[in-house]
Amino acid sequence: MIAASHINQLWMRKPQLIVIVFLLVAFCSAQQPAWQPAPGHLTLLLWPHGAPGAQPNLPAEVNQSTSKNDIAGKSVFILANVSRPTITLYQPDKNPDGRAIVVFPGGGYRILAIDLEGTEVCQWLNSIHVACILLKYRVPNTGTYPKSSAALQDAQRAFGMVRQHAAEWHINPRRIGVLGFSAGANLAATLSTHFDKRLYDALDSADQLSCRPDFQLILYPAYFVFEAPNFPPDPNIHPDSQTPPAFILQAEDDPIHVENAILYFSELKDAKVSAELHIYAKGGHGFGLRQTELNITHWPELAEKWMTTILVANSEVISSKK
Repeated sequence: MIAASHINQLWMRKPQLIVIVFLLVAFCSAQQPAWQPAPGHLTLLLWPHGAPGAQPNLPAEVNQSTSKNDIAGKSVFILANVSRPTITLYQPDKNPDGRAIVVFPGGGYRILAIDLEGTEVCQWLNSIHVACILLKYRVPNTGTYPKSSAALQDAQRAFGMVRQHAAEWHINPRRIGVLGFSAGANLAATLSTHFDKRLYDALDSADQLSCRPDFQLILYPAYFVFEAPNFPPDPNIHPDSQTPPAFILQAEDDPIHVENAILYFSELKDAKVSAELHIYAKGGHGFGLRQTELNITHWPELAEKWMTTILVANSEVISSKK
């Protein structure tokens, strides 16, 4: 801290210098993101030279949290105006088993519930020896593909970067899954069905690596069906035999409509893709991992068992092909 008397003395001698210093401080403060991970976690920019199609003079990141957003008696960090997407690595403290999951928070492609459906999920994954990579993707002015390519570009780039750093991060490049909530679940499924072609010009070797998830966890999905009679599915999310196995969970009373989960499961089944569907009577939407009296909030136990089962099955398939 500089004493006021020292500032006054400096002002008398070199007023121009004082102005420059204050401008630099103000500029640096304005450039700080509204959300940053806790110390000790590696964060990498997806697009060091600017995201594809980035517009100039975009508003700064902001936390839009209010008490109205509280879930299970706790606040939610509502992150808005993300224009500089990043990935942040969360490593297990003990016995990492080589698995990794890239987490996509939800928020209607308008905001990101960065703790409820991000950092808290990474803490859980680390507790079961799984590395977590949290994707802070661009919002708002993004949306479902192909209306917007921005979020899917971020997802594709993120997966390539994770595989690029797999050895360094002690990750098995054949055991990298994706977990998404709500709009993040939509993005996870979109990536799981649109990994064959990058939607941007390659930047480096990361973009030469596969961006196909090895498995997908789809939590209270949104935007899989249209708001119309009989809820027709979005044809832009169309599974085929190359789509990765899926774990899907939603509540019947979800205002976003349980048909999102049911129809995606049905399409996976038609494509002969292994999938597990859990529908609960009660649960609503947007609960993350925060436990309440509702049974649906114990879903992490089901997901952990499913991941073990599916990875054993995949190992057997790989061994049979050798």
